[in-house]
Amino acid sequence: MEEVQYLDWNNSIQILNKAYDSGLFVLIIGPKGTGKTSLVRDFAKSKGINLESINFSLRTRESHLVGTKTLTNGTVSFDEGLLIKSMREGSMLYLDEINSAEADVLLRLDEALDDRRQIALKESTGEVVKAKENWFVVATINPLTHSGTKELPPQLLSRFPVRIRLEYPPEEIELEIVKKHVSGEHDSEVTQAIKLANTLRQAAAVEELFYSPSLRETIAFAKLLDGGMAPKEAAKFVFGNVYTQWGDIEYQKVSDIITSMFGN
Repeated sequence: MEEVQYLDWNNSIQILNKAYDSGLFVLIIGPKGTGKTSLVRDFAKSKGINLESINFSLRTRESHLVGTKTLTNGTVSFDEGLLIKSMREGSMLYLDEINSAEADVLLRLDEALDDRRQIALKESTGEVVKAKENWFVVATINPLTHSGTKELPPQLLSRFPVRIRLEYPPEEIELEIVKKHVSGEHDSEVTQAIKLANTLRQAAAVEELFYSPSLRETIAFAKLLDGGMAPKEAAKFVFGNVYTQWGDIEYQKVSDIITSMFGN
């Protein structure tokens, strides 16, 4: 099947191209499951450039960015992190969910992202590493309503002057995307699941629910239908049960929505 793309995606590729040609770093903002990572990978592939990726969390440390000393056969060496590697090679660096990182990690990253595009290896020889001219950085953030995220410091936010907002695709396009992964024999049921997902997404956006389902979940729903599962049962396992971690009231609220859309 021909690859399905939607307007936000096509516009984003064009903006990434212009930012790359202008030497400007890019921030992509949007909820999980909207294809932020796929967009970055497709762009790197289209440009034929090497892509280094760092996925940020509370466990990410400066050493993941810069590197760490190692001892091998009595010899101390320094293994450079992906930040340093990408700067030296002039490759593309992808900073995924950057607003999940701790403040000290962001501070060290900010050192490399300012206009000088350089960083001092204080953990090693003190060498100042200056990025190659074609070094390109793209970061993604989830909305602040997502668990574990925090507001980026203004000085770091300013390092990414080009900002792309990526949203979930329209229902008809999401259906076409899902059909790329399944038989296509359950269009009406999948369409109903997409409506359910959008209902839950809208509720999460205004903090009425704690979780917003992604494109991966509508694809999973369709795959369960291909495997012979009934639509309401598939909706329960894919969309409903995850809400039990926030308590019976949250779970029952979503269960009632599923029943209203898929029947008893």
